[in-house]
Amino acid sequence: MGAVQNPRHRAFHASTAATDIFSSRMQPAMTNPLLELDSLPRFDAILPAHVTPAIDELIGHADAAMAHAETVVLPTWDNLVAPLTYANERLWRAWRHVNHLQAVVNTPEIRQAFNENLPKMTAFGTRFGQHAMLYAQYQRLAESPAFPDLHPARRQVVNHALRDFRLGGVALPEEKKLRFAQVRQELSRLSAKFAENVLDATDNYTYHVEDAAALDGLPPEVVATAREKARQQGRTGWAFGLQMPVYLPVQMHAKDRSLRRALYLASIARASELDAPGRDNGPLVDQTLALRAELAGLLGFDNFASLSLATKMAETPAQVLDFVRNLASHARPMAQRERAELEAFARGELGLNTVEPWDVTWASVKLKQDRYGFSPQEVKQYFTEPKVLAGLFGTIESLYGVHFESDTAPVWHEDVRLYRVVDADGRVLGHCYMDLYAREGKRSGAWMDISRNRQRRGEALQTPVAHLVCNFGRGADGQPATLGHDEVITLFHEMGHCLHQLLTEVDEADVAGVAGVEWDAVELPSQFMENFCWEWRNLEGMSAHVETGAPIPFALFDRMLAAKNFHIGMTTSRHIEFSLLDMLLHSEFDSAADSVLASHQRIRDEVAAAPAHESDRFTRSFSHIFAGGYAAGYYSYKWAEVLSADVYDAFTEDPNQLATIGARFRSEVLARGGSRPAIENFRAFLGRDPDMTALLRQGGMVA
Repeated sequence: MGAVQNPRHRAFHASTAATDIFSSRMQPAMTNPLLELDSLPRFDAILPAHVTPAIDELIGHADAAMAHAETVVLPTWDNLVAPLTYANERLWRAWRHVNHLQAVVNTPEIRQAFNENLPKMTAFGTRFGQHAMLYAQYQRLAESPAFPDLHPARRQVVNHALRDFRLGGVALPEEKKLRFAQVRQELSRLSAKFAENVLDATDNYTYHVEDAAALDGLPPEVVATAREKARQQGRTGWAFGLQMPVYLPVQMHAKDRSLRRALYLASIARASELDAPGRDNGPLVDQTLALRAELAGLLGFDNFASLSLATKMAETPAQVLDFVRNLASHARPMAQRERAELEAFARGELGLNTVEPWDVTWASVKLKQDRYGFSPQEVKQYFTEPKVLAGLFGTIESLYGVHFESDTAPVWHEDVRLYRVVDADGRVLGHCYMDLYAREGKRSGAWMDISRNRQRRGEALQTPVAHLVCNFGRGADGQPATLGHDEVITLFHEMGHCLHQLLTEVDEADVAGVAGVEWDAVELPSQFMENFCWEWRNLEGMSAHVETGAPIPFALFDRMLAAKNFHIGMTTSRHIEFSLLDMLLHSEFDSAADSVLASHQRIRDEVAAAPAHESDRFTRSFSHIFAGGYAAGYYSYKWAEVLSADVYDAFTEDPNQLATIGARFRSEVLARGGSRPAIENFRAFLGRDPDMTALLRQGGMVA
């Protein structure tokens, strides 16, 4: 999430008779953990050697299901869609486990197994999407007299399938189908390589210092991490890397300007021509944009952005650009004022004649502390991870009436914890794995991943499983980990995605949870959850000072609230910059007359509050759009923020009705998943269309 790129236990509940529904000639001997169906994944048992045999077998089953579907005389849900869904869901579930492991415990062996099987999965997806006979069978079902009587979720599955067949090139002539398949295959390879280069660039960088004076201002847990990294390298002193739990505190708190500069320059040049040989993502970016444009052209679209928007709420690139630039008109004047204030403060109070990019975060922290009387590090001492998790679970219970209970199952790393999600009546709704700490071999950032979707077959119900992944730092010297308030917000955000996945009441896997939800609406539940990190009744309950155990003082919370929109103009402008970059690269970019770097510079000139450093190569590590699901969709964060701000307003109207309003939001939005359009979910909850006013007001951009 981030993507949604985006758990746990005994999520499959069925009687012996019901379980037999899943037992057929396609049921394999339970020797390969990737082939198992009736329990949570045995992550500790999955080996790289299991990947190829499992994928080959499951592709064989899925191909057999397609062949059988061709022979159906009178297509119905039960004889056409259900068998295909079952076979495909088994295949993609196994592949999701492989994809997850290469993101969280990346080793050379897992990477090799993933890359060996990625072409097979891409080829299968293309083969299915271009299967003319299947397309005809789905059309016959959609045109049959029985179709209007199907459950609405099932009709949505069929309609989505017909759309996806068309977007998969089913109507192309054979020679264009072949080229379409070749392009898809190459795009998959480029995406995987892009991600590998970013991970390797992040993990392989070290800045070593011997002088303890360079540590001035740094939190003790960051110093301890750097000391341990140096020890592992067989060196004295301290070794600083680019993982976020080290990088961000250095930018925020390190008094040593040379330390901030070194890490900043290394970060912005990751996976570029300025980085180590062999992992330059520049050519990959150019190839990806060219191939995406070609893919869109094959399908008759003017550009890749138009193709991407075919499955989103927004309808045209022009509509998105108008939306983003409208937001920029409010944000940029604020950002320019904020930048001028920061530079004046840095000159007058910090002795900086110029504010360089590696000074901005540090100087901002100092200005915020001067203006509001607290520092992020002071706040962080009140948010110990166990207390924050308890507060998170309490908030969820008050909103939706569900409980998170500890559970046990095999996991991929000792840090991982598992929870079962239980309704008020004791019904197990699903499972959630949490993997909260940064480590080498783990992709940076935070996201929710799908392990499996809710699905009913006969009397047997498969409950959903989700992975919540973050990259927080560990506690120092035996202390519990403490989270900055921004990290608390991140945790709540990703849990919003998990709840969207876990609280679904839809029984069809293709539209259950986040499946089938328009990408520019999928951030609604996650951004909505962030609001509860700013409510006193929640914040007090989830706080306990790491040393004294005392809750956060109201006076400190009051200052935090006053500072909530500190530098929101600069923050919003930065997000607008990335949204415009993404949309323009995928709609108007002409590689014959332009370069990605030049295009990015023009966008900065239009919306940014300050120039970038000459060595900034942000696009080379822009994983959201080049190795994730946000291509021509990065605007989705702001688009969905309009929805979430509107929704949160409804929760603030009467705090005494929190449970009632939460139950309605759960039933009309979270439970519905992709079974109906997101705009219908929104209207069912609020009774009207979205309005940007709430977002602008909450962000301090209008009165």
